[in-house]
Amino acid sequence: MTETHDATGSLSSFIAGLPKAELHVHHVGSASPRIVAELAERHPGVVPSDPEALREFFEFRDFAHFIEVYLAVVDLVRTPEDVNLLTYEVAREMATGQQVRYAELTCTPFTSVAAGVPIEAYTEAIEQARRDAERDFGLVLRWIYDIPGESGLPAADATLDYALHHAGDGLVGFGLGGPEIGVPRPQFQPHFDAARAAGLRSVPHAGETTGPETVWHALRLLGAERIGHGTTAVQDPELLAHLAAEQVPLEVCPSSNVATRAVATLADHPLRAFRDAGVLVTINSDDPPMFGTTLNREYEIAADLLDLDASGVVDLARAAVTASFAPAAVRDELAAEITSYAEGAGL
Repeated sequence: MTETHDATGSLSSFIAGLPKAELHVHHVGSASPRIVAELAERHPGVVPSDPEALREFFEFRDFAHFIEVYLAVVDLVRTPEDVNLLTYEVAREMATGQQVRYAELTCTPFTSVAAGVPIEAYTEAIEQARRDAERDFGLVLRWIYDIPGESGLPAADATLDYALHHAGDGLVGFGLGGPEIGVPRPQFQPHFDAARAAGLRSVPHAGETTGPETVWHALRLLGAERIGHGTTAVQDPELLAHLAAEQVPLEVCPSSNVATRAVATLADHPLRAFRDAGVLVTINSDDPPMFGTTLNREYEIAADLLDLDASGVVDLARAAVTASFAPAAVRDELAAEITSYAEGAGL
């Protein structure tokens, strides 16, 4: 540990001020209790608007229950105005609370269109919020359009159509989320082939609640350039070696994995094993309010699991910039800002 930043509080303070990029964070899943309460007041029903009741609502029994709760919150986003509010307010909280300068927000337009928001209106709503957030908060947002795996091939067909024919300037990637059990990755290969041919980057979730074979499928069949979670990759030494040799980044979300019971406890998390195997890891928050966390908190957890000092935390922040799909000028500017912050702290 460095002499200046050896105390837990001091390291937390350092992390809180550190400029960051986030690569695995969900659009609706980033809605804080403040935002969810506002949406729930607009659309009364299953989701409570009272903050204390919301905290109880966000206590998950298992991954299936998490999906059930997540979809209930998704159902609150019913109009273009809801989409715009959600996006802009999420950006505000990322920028002002977490010092996020660049984020790739995983969006699932299929669910909003199913709720009655035309794709053209959806696109305009998030794009307007993106422009406003960059102007007001200095936060650069980009989108990953995500297939909700639980909705099967019709959702994949629709999401590909949105990505190819209705995307705004912010779209950079094509993803796949939702439950893995009962949703085999190979069926989505044609969709990822078409998205990649159009220049979109492949970033599926894999190996979160199923075994290493799902990660292999993501790599071999979906052309994954990063892996969302990849938690069970630790079970396959050959896979770990491949990820390390090819420097395929893992988007690691420790608190999420505990909350959804993908791992039993933080002490059981494979983050250290990934690092020790030479795998490039990035630290992310996934659905932070739902998991009672923040990106700052995930960095604190990673520092604890990996025995990092402030200099090691800076390396994590740089890894996220390296693994991002940000424009070169944005990457360079953020990398320089991280270096300047570290130098200002005497590192």
